[in-house]
Amino acid sequence: MGEIMKHSVDLKKYNLRTDLIIDKDDNFKNDFSEEVEGIKVLNVELNDSDALKLNKKIGRYITIEFSDVTDKDNRANLELTLTKHLKEIISSTTKKNENCLIIGLGNKESTPDSLGPKVIENITITRHLYLLNMLDPEYRIISAFIPGVSGTTGIETKDLIKNAIDSVKPDFIIVIDALASSSIDRVNKTIQITNTGISPGSGVGNSRKELSFDTLGIPVIALGIPTVVDLPTIVSDTIKYMHKNYAFNKEFINNPINKLVSPTKINYLKNKIDIKDEDKSQLLGLVGTLSEYEIKELIKEVLTPIGYNMMITPKEIDFDIKCLSSVISNSINEALKKTNNC
Repeated sequence: MGEIMKHSVDLKKYNLRTDLIIDKDDNFKNDFSEEVEGIKVLNVELNDSDALKLNKKIGRYITIEFSDVTDKDNRANLELTLTKHLKEIISSTTKKNENCLIIGLGNKESTPDSLGPKVIENITITRHLYLLNMLDPEYRIISAFIPGVSGTTGIETKDLIKNAIDSVKPDFIIVIDALASSSIDRVNKTIQITNTGISPGSGVGNSRKELSFDTLGIPVIALGIPTVVDLPTIVSDTIKYMHKNYAFNKEFINNPINKLVSPTKINYLKNKIDIKDEDKSQLLGLVGTLSEYEIKELIKEVLTPIGYNMMITPKEIDFDIKCLSSVISNSINEALKKTNNC
């Protein structure tokens, strides 16, 4: 048999399928500025050079990581944290913030993409009261809009939003959207807030026109949660977990009951595991010698031509979206109260 050549992947033709700044640089993953009640916060300010390197816009990115949002206590703590950072980014992004337009992006008929529309359902709308001279001084002038998706309207989302801006003349916009992640760990467990705007659909390869200060002429604060992950990421992460499991359980390789199965059945991810190159090679041969990034791109090369490069969402997505949309709408309502002095 001839020599087996290491698979070479042309990485230039691929973009990392993610909307999250934390996925763009491994250094961010260990640089959280605060952690309270199990909720971690990463605060990143991208300058010119960093933005160019990471292919992201210059500006501020706040990433909030949390655990199970379906737990009542976790949800309450998350609301407090999100409200705090929303108030902070509103006050630092725009000084004129009396009139706010809130946009719920996404397709309400597709559960993982329905986050934006679901949030709008529970936003406290006040503009109609302002027009009737009945607005409580505690509240800003707030209007909301669900533009839908171009596949059902036939109209570019940005054009619909621009028309809404011309009509209600807001001082700033808050945009809510479902995002894509390049890690299973962050699906439905991460919120990103940024003052740089957003490109709807970019994480799933269906990018629409950018929504930002550059395109709309007013500050745009974007708030998103990853609700989907692509199949290559799931397979790649599974291989990564197989490496860790093998390195942790290789002492049981001759287990007469079941090879590589630990008799204790403990969660190996809670232990510090030293994975050696020979462990990966021994477990998966040629594929095991590839880097994590190369494995992911190889899987894309295998699945894309046959139409199997799908986007995946958790089976609990219905309840997760209900809980997440409640957290976001409650936090936005609280953050936009004038008494918060933001």
